[in-house]
Amino acid sequence: MMDMRNQSAGITFILSGFSEYPQLQVPLFLVFLAVYTVSVVGNLGMIVIIRINPKLHTPMYFFLRHLSFLDFCYSSVTTPKLLEILVADTRTISYVGCMMQFFLGCTLVITETFMLAVMAYDRFVAVCNPLLYTVAMSPKLCSLLVAGTYTWGGLCSLTITCSLLKLTFCGSNVLHHFGCEYSAIISAACSDSYFSKMTCFIIATLNEVCSLLIILASYIFIIVTIIKLPSAGGLQKAFSTCASHLTAITIFHGVMLLLYCVPNSGSSWLFIKVATVLYTVVIPMLNPLIYSLRNNDVKETIRKLVNTKMFSHPM
Repeated sequence: MMDMRNQSAGITFILSGFSEYPQLQVPLFLVFLAVYTVSVVGNLGMIVIIRINPKLHTPMYFFLRHLSFLDFCYSSVTTPKLLEILVADTRTISYVGCMMQFFLGCTLVITETFMLAVMAYDRFVAVCNPLLYTVAMSPKLCSLLVAGTYTWGGLCSLTITCSLLKLTFCGSNVLHHFGCEYSAIISAACSDSYFSKMTCFIIATLNEVCSLLIILASYIFIIVTIIKLPSAGGLQKAFSTCASHLTAITIFHGVMLLLYCVPNSGSSWLFIKVATVLYTVVIPMLNPLIYSLRNNDVKETIRKLVNTKMFSHPM
């Protein structure tokens, strides 16, 4: 068994990507390149805007800055390889590179899952206890919450990755995907994958249930508080505070649940790849747009930056 694992470590995986549609390779490359460019500019821009505007140095924007960082990293882990296999003749990735891509991607997804839950708790405190918001969400607590999400994401990902490292790949080394996605790796293994599947199922279920319970509990209290608000102005302000976050949560968890409810059969590979594109390429682009378009402070900072840039250069 050890010899077989040593052989597996030396193999090279072939990524099928979207090779079944050769006529779409160039159009898909251009579309994904455009989306990735917007994602990188949007997320890095959001980080810079939050850093330079003192009005945005609040707990909510502290978490949003980390959400933008996670989106930037996650899209950068998967999208460059996707762009490469769309235009390159070789569609390969080494065993070590594949496991590293999976580990990083899995870490970032789990971390973002709980970052959204932490942001829901932050909105709960802001709406339900606004007078004590800055005290309750102290810088120390915010830092601990963020550190906890990164640590938990890394530990869960390390556990799942170690379970994958126990598998052997002695037959077909073709991954029916554009990256090292869990179901694609499992399908290519020739050894018993029961332990790895159970490990992934338990961790994924635990994370999804816990994060959704935190979000659900937070928004139940928020809704109850909003209903009790006497003025329409307060109601509108409370709703606008949570609207962007609710939109981001709905898109992220909707796609994730849709993806993992699909059976890993040959007929569903295209659907799995399309769903994966949504949360690896499209969602990282949407989050900065959602938060910037619905946020007056962010829009005002962007407007000032643009005006400063325009008037700093003489005509």
